[in-house]
Amino acid sequence: MATEINKLHVRVHKSLLADAEKRALIWMAKRTPAVVNSDHLTILGLISMLLAGMSYWSARWHKGALVFVVIFLATNWLGDSLDGTLARVRNQQRPRYGFYVDHVIDIFGTLFLLGGLALSGYMNTVVALGMLTAYLMVTSEVYLATHTQGVFRLAFSWFGPTELRILLAIGTLYLLHSPWVHIGPWGPYRLFDIGGTIASAGMMVALVVSSIRNTMALYRAEPLPR
Repeated sequence: MATEINKLHVRVHKSLLADAEKRALIWMAKRTPAVVNSDHLTILGLISMLLAGMSYWSARWHKGALVFVVIFLATNWLGDSLDGTLARVRNQQRPRYGFYVDHVIDIFGTLFLLGGLALSGYMNTVVALGMLTAYLMVTSEVYLATHTQGVFRLAFSWFGPTELRILLAIGTLYLLHSPWVHIGPWGPYRLFDIGGTIASAGMMVALVVSSIRNTMALYRAEPLPR
């Protein structure tokens, strides 16, 4: 489904893979069977995140379930990324409905995924909770900025949802080899504890930078009356 709130909101996507991804999604949207609509793809994205989380949980006992995590991350990308493109290609946008439902589902999907990781034994529960907290804080700021600034940014410092899925998939496949890593002479540490801590720190940096940038922009846009 479309992700613009209305015509006054500009969708900005400048991640590393954004241009190639856009071309691929338009190509797929033009060839998607008429029986498939944007809502179907949105549901696919949500179910995929639920199944990815369940696969992480299952990997606590059966390591091979990690392969299914990667598969479900791919189907999540398909559903989450193609739904809006399909609506635009078919000129069937429902901007407010699309924006709201798309991002509510993102919140639930992230909860499912990190919940599965917390239960998997591959990530400390505190680290998973920290990631979820950081994610919710960042998304809250993004949605506030979208409402007040009229710009919806999908990426920060060239990294967007697609790049993050790829990094997560690579890390998940590495778990098939070993869940442990060394940092120089220190370790072993769980790979996903290190990755989750770095991801949380990165999101908090993005939150601070974006908050300062948007606060200054709004301050200049609304000077005090003299």
